Amino acid sequence: MPTARSTFETKKAPRYLQQLCKHFAHKVDVRYGSDTGQVDFPLAQADLTAHSDRLEFEVRAESRDGLERTKRILEDHITRFAFRENPKTLEWSD
Repeated sequence: MPTARSTFETKKAPRYLQQLCKHFAHKVDVRYGSDTGQVDFPLAQADLTAHSDRLEFEVRAESRDGLERTKRILEDHITRFAFRENPKTLEWSD
């Protein structure tokens, strides 16, 4: 099962985790608390973990295409929500 991980360094990780999970919950199944979230996208599952200095992403998919598509969705949304921090494209380790 293809898996990828990335980290977005920020002091607002819990805030962004909540914002992302609430946003995605309008379209897909989401479970989240104050510092963890799980998003069931159609092609992959994403786990989010908020720390004091970073937001971690882990994506698991059945296919490489599903993994790549889900990575792009997460990148697009964190870039939009954290625009004041001028985020760069997430660096993924597959």
